[in-house]
Amino acid sequence: MSGNPEDHAAAAKPFGFRFLLPIALGSCLNPINSTMIATALVPIATEFHAGVAQTGWLIAALYLCCAVAQPTLGRLADLLGARRVYVASLVMVMIAGLAGRVAPSLGWLVVVRVLLGIGTSGAYPSAMRLFRERADATGSPPPRTAMGLLSLMGVATAAVGPVLGGVLTGMFGWHAIFTVNVPLALITLVLVLAWIPRDPPRRVRRSLWQELDLPGIALFSGALLSVMVFLLDIEHPQWIALPIAAVLGALMVWHSLRRADPFIDLRMLAKNMPLSVTYLRAAIAFTVVYCIFYGFAQWVEGAGGYSAAQAGIATVPLSLLAGVSSMLGARTRGLRGPFLFAFSCSIVGAVALLCIHSASPLWLMAAAVALFGIPQGLVSVTTQAAVYMQAPAEQLGAASGLQRTFSYIGAMAATVVIGVCYGHRPTDQSLHSLAIGMAVMSGLLLVATLFDRTLPRADDVSKPHS
Repeated sequence: MSGNPEDHAAAAKPFGFRFLLPIALGSCLNPINSTMIATALVPIATEFHAGVAQTGWLIAALYLCCAVAQPTLGRLADLLGARRVYVASLVMVMIAGLAGRVAPSLGWLVVVRVLLGIGTSGAYPSAMRLFRERADATGSPPPRTAMGLLSLMGVATAAVGPVLGGVLTGMFGWHAIFTVNVPLALITLVLVLAWIPRDPPRRVRRSLWQELDLPGIALFSGALLSVMVFLLDIEHPQWIALPIAAVLGALMVWHSLRRADPFIDLRMLAKNMPLSVTYLRAAIAFTVVYCIFYGFAQWVEGAGGYSAAQAGIATVPLSLLAGVSSMLGARTRGLRGPFLFAFSCSIVGAVALLCIHSASPLWLMAAAVALFGIPQGLVSVTTQAAVYMQAPAEQLGAASGLQRTFSYIGAMAATVVIGVCYGHRPTDQSLHSLAIGMAVMSGLLLVATLFDRTLPRADDVSKPHS
């Protein structure tokens, strides 16, 4: 052991305040940019004379880029070092914030959202890589509490995003929701440079062009973009997008199976069934989570006649429960128990939604939806722990990014479910249809998890990962 007092402190408390704060701040940038724009869409559409479908790309662009950028930047974190990738990502966020301030058109703003999607995607896979390196260096068990903090920060910032966006837009105009990224990223960057240890030396066997599998990234992005083109206008579907997506998807599979280390490692997923099951579980679970995240507020406003502010207030108990559940989930030893409890709460929450209608008082609506905060918090932190245990050590950054990709796939699937259930406008009947769909998905998750033998045991979760 070195005689440096800081080394002794790191060994005694490897995940202390100085190490966690820069990581936690960076983890806020993605969820806050995902939700902050909600209150700015109307003034942006007014200024650029755009319709709902056009401004919808401001949301879709970020999710699409995140789905691709998370595993890509995770791969870079594995190859080049997590700190380097984190720093570069924060610089990109600042550039995007400045570009949003001077945006002359809607197309320019879409490009800005693409940059934000890429930049904010660096924090999570870099954090998971940093956690792993710190734990391995100090012989510590998986940092469940530290990972729970990341989940808590994500839940909290996603909840306050619409409120912050409304305040900034009202006081300074919609440009402020972009420029606010500059000070946020700058503060985080300074703390990363000051408090996060430098990356250890790494060997890149080949050029980054070969390591990153750019053809695989292009095929995956094209397939996902084609699906999004179809889903974003489900009332007037672009049917040609589906065969294009199928062809690009088939080419991606063919390419991935021929390449030694592809962008989406299908051979690794086939061999590592525990990790594949975890990804599939995350996609379905987050479909339920995003159905509530986007569907409930629409119903409160559209069917109940409440304002956007009142709809936001109705989700406060849900957000609080999500935050508490994240921290409690981080303190549990096993994985199966938290998952089972989360899916049970989803089923009870869906039954509660069947008992309310548009004439119900707002407090009753808030109480009915609150239980969904438990799966939102528990599933996030428990999935993080599962990936940490199941992914190969040398691929943890990419595996963590791919975990987020499956979560975003859940978000995209939720838009389809909501569109099918709500049709042209939300009604009591459509909310109840949505609740039944969520209950079915949660029930399937509950049964599948109950008999899942791929989850690590409680004793394994509490041990240092070799």
